[in-house]
This record gives sequence, C-alpha cells and structure tokens, in this order.
Amino acid sequence: QVQLVESGGGLVQSGGSLTLSCAASGIFFSITTMGWYRQAPGKERELVATITPGSTTAYADFVKGRFTIHRDDAKNTAYLEMSNLKPDDTAVYYCNSRRESFPQSTHWGQGTLVTVSE
Repeated sequence: QVQLVESGGGLVQSGGSLTLSCAASGIFFSITTMGWYRQAPGKERELVATITPGSTTAYADFVKGRFTIHRDDAKNTAYLEMSNLKPDDTAVYYCNSRRESFPQSTHWGQGTLVTVSE
C-alpha cells in the first residue's frame, strides 16, 4: 500500500520559515520524481517544486529563491524548505510522487495546511 505522509505545516508569521516533510512508503522511492503542490482556498492546485531521482529540481516562479526542495533516498523522504513566507503562500500543501518508468504511477498525500499571517 502506497502512503505519502506530509508533516510540518502550521501557522507562521509573514517572513518566517517552515520545513515540510513527506515520508513515502510502498513506492520505489529512489526512481520516483517527488513534488510539492499547493491549493489555496477557492483556487486550483498548482505546482510548487519537483525533484527528480537524479536530484534535478524545478520551481514555480513564485517560490524561486524562497523555497528549496530536496530528498533523502535513505529515509524515503522529500522535504520542502520554505523561507520568507508570505500570506499568499497560505494553502494546503500536497506531496506527490510520480514514477515515469514502467509501470508508471502517481500518488498524492493527504496534505498539510500552511497558514501565513500578516
């Protein structure tokens, strides 16, 4: 059974920092691209950052220079380090796994809420 369990969300003041974790089980983590998405109230889910099995990263423009994604294959865990948080970053953050080799698969975590106050 595949599980992606996010943690680390919470309430933080504008300008503050948080680190989200995504612990994966039931997947071949080291060959899986991991990603973070977010969904703000009333908005569609959007891509925040991804990291490939080779640790190539990609970021949405609105987080470049503020967020860092990394992975620890030994712990089957992906992280999203967030700094200089803004109220517009308030959202539920979801972990995503995507295996592009056969058999392809994608999975989602349950989400963790990040609230940034003024």
